[in-house]
This record gives sequence, structure tokens and C-alpha cells, in this order.
Amino acid sequence: MILSMTAFARSDGQSQVGSFSWEIRAVNSRYLELHFRLPDSLKALEGDLRDVLRNKLSRGKVECSLKFVPQLKEQSLSVNEQLVAQINQACDQVHGIIGPGPALDSLEILKWPGVLSAPGVDMELARQQALKAFDGGLTDLIAMREREGQSLTVFIQQRISAIKLEIEKVTALLPQILKAQRENLLARLAAVKIKVDEDRFEQEMVILLQKADVDEELDRLQAHLIEVERILKQGGAVGRRLDFMMQELNREANTLSSKSISHLTTQIAVQLKVLIEQMREQIQNIE
Repeated sequence: MILSMTAFARSDGQSQVGSFSWEIRAVNSRYLELHFRLPDSLKALEGDLRDVLRNKLSRGKVECSLKFVPQLKEQSLSVNEQLVAQINQACDQVHGIIGPGPALDSLEILKWPGVLSAPGVDMELARQQALKAFDGGLTDLIAMREREGQSLTVFIQQRISAIKLEIEKVTALLPQILKAQRENLLARLAAVKIKVDEDRFEQEMVILLQKADVDEELDRLQAHLIEVERILKQGGAVGRRLDFMMQELNREANTLSSKSISHLTTQIAVQLKVLIEQMREQIQNIE
């Protein structure tokens, strides 16, 4: 199956330790590029996430963002009375040295590090739940990549069919074009009343036929199209191979254009290059 590199997925999860919200974005890239935005408390997840993604994806720039809201129980805050007493005693000592001063505000004391505390969240359980929610999002992301890949496959197959029609046109037109070239040349010679050496004329026509011969290019175009269809059926991470085949197709189309001796074949060569470029642009999104 052909996979697109472009997709988006969102996955939310809720457990006794809190709520998780994942956003996974993927766009095309030459290699597999992984980027993470994780809460400080779950930074250790990055190694596991990289392993999961490397096993599932081959190419693409993937950005993974996690929002985690811990579940706090009622009356979970507690005051460190011993620390408050020590702070108050320290203030009294300072007043004894510098003289009486304003009383220490209770809100200021609460802001002191360590005065307020809450029961710690089970981070191992949070890690497991976060990975579970991520697996759901990754499954949705891959499903979207598959759907996009199917659309890209249909698009490419349509262009392949169009290229085959253009090749058929060239094959059918060539005998007519060569015949017209022969007749035009004879008519011009007759118009200027030049006596034609039949042997020399035939030699020149042979040279013209050799220069205009594109059978080899047409055969290679057909062979390249067969290979593109085979790669599409094979599926998997084939984007780079398809991109290479587009270069080969374009090479033959350019040669066909350079050998053109009629505006008809020139137009067909241009149309071939347009169709190949359309395929190449879409193939940039294939894994």
C-alpha cells in the first residue's frame, strides 16, 4: 500500500492520574524527522516515542505535542507546619537585629518553596497512559496516510494512462509526419526548379529519418511506465524510487522534444512533460 507523508491526528485520554491530549502532525521530508513537545514531567517519554515511530514510519517530518493535566484530589494541598515555624523564627531573629518591622504576610509564607505540597502523581502510571493515548493517535495518523496514499495512487495512475495515450498519438503520427516532410521537400525543390538527384535525395531522407527516429525513446517511456506501475503495486516506502523514475521519464520526454520535426510532436512532448511534472509533484508526498 502507498502511504502519504502528510497527515494529522488528535487523541485524547482520561485516567485516574489526569487527562492526556496528543496532536501528531506529519508532512513530507526526505528523511524521518521527529520533533516532540512534552511536559517536563514526561520528558522521559521521548525515547519510547522515537522507538514507536521508527517502527511504524519510514519518512516524513513528524511533530508530536502532548498536553497533560494531572488529576488533583480534593483537599490535596498540605502545609509544612515545621517549615512555617522555622520561617517565622528566622523573621523574629532578623527583627531582633534590625529592630521591629512589618509582620510577615501569610500569603508570602505560602509562596515560600516547600511550604505547600500536594500528593505526587504516579508518574509511571502516567507514562503508561500517555503511551496508550499516543498509540491511538498514531493509529489514526497512519490510517489518514493510507487514505491519502490511495488518492495519490489514483492520481498517478490517471497520469500514466494519459501519457500512454500521448505515446499512441506519436506512434500514429510519425509515418504521416515523415511522409509530409518528404512531400514538402519535393515541392520546394520543384518550386525553385532544381533538378533532383534521386540517390542524393534518398540519402538525405534517410538522414532525416534517423534524426527523427524516436522508437527507442517511445520504447523506454513504455518500459518506465510499466516499472512505475509495478512499484505502485508493490507499495511500502517507494517515494524515492518513484521520484527516480520521474527523472527517467522526463529525460525521454526531453529527447523526444529535441528530435521533433513537427509542431504536432512538439506539442505532445510538452504535454508529456506536463503530465510527468504533475506526477513528480505528488510523488514528493509519498513515503
